[in-house]
Amino acid sequence: MKTRIKELRARYGMTQEDLAKVVGVRRETVLFIEKGEYNPSLNLAHAIAKALKTSIDELFIFED
Repeated sequence: MKTRIKELRARYGMTQEDLAKVVGVRRETVLFIEKGEYNPSLNLAHAIAKALKTSIDELFIFED
């Protein structure tokens, strides 16, 4: 799964650490999600989308 987290963080001037604090996870978790090495829970995906002012559908790109 790919994400647009890095792109949207840049738009809002947020670091990985900033986003991690807002959604209540460690910076490394944000890093692993951005790299596609970790699939977040639905609750975490929703929190990230909300923090980045977007929808889950716009944030995550699902590949078959």
